[in-house]
Amino acid sequence: MTNFPPKTQISKPEINELPMRQYEGEIVLCQTREQADVATAVLLKESLLGFDTETRPAFRKGESYDPSLLQLATEDKVYLFQIQQCGLTPDLVKILAHPRIIKAGVAIDRDISELQAMSSFMEDGFVELADPAKTAGIKNLGLRGMTAILFDFRISKKEQVSNWARPELTQSQQRYAATDAWLGRMIFQKFHEHKVI
Repeated sequence: MTNFPPKTQISKPEINELPMRQYEGEIVLCQTREQADVATAVLLKESLLGFDTETRPAFRKGESYDPSLLQLATEDKVYLFQIQQCGLTPDLVKILAHPRIIKAGVAIDRDISELQAMSSFMEDGFVELADPAKTAGIKNLGLRGMTAILFDFRISKKEQVSNWARPELTQSQQRYAATDAWLGRMIFQKFHEHKVI
């Protein structure tokens, strides 16, 4: 058994020295109810998904928005649901409430409660990756820090505060959003492989 984790803490300057990587695989963008239904038929057969959402940033006091994008990653694809357009469909809700479909992500409590404000459901099957990270002694509990510690690369955060509510997402936004969900799945697998989860 190799030494796991390789280190328990990494500084911002150390992260910035690492090579940059992003998800390079297939992205399936769902903008209509029909596209969402085709995608969820596939996703309902999965047992492990990387999970994340993106919300249009609010810059004024009292301003807030519903999530614009829901990302779910399988082994070979990342599905991006533009939920302002396709809606939080019954099958998407079924996935979010399914106890046997693991949905792994970082800082997911707020994501879940924002989705529940759009459509009432009882979440199940979610794994907050900061929990096994703490068990493993990791101090950096954000996605960027965990990625740097576990995989030795860094991810861009430049699209974080872009407008996720726009009807047509840029290629850069799609890659950024897909990367976050892809990493949720990869980090879960890494913890599972080392029996932390």
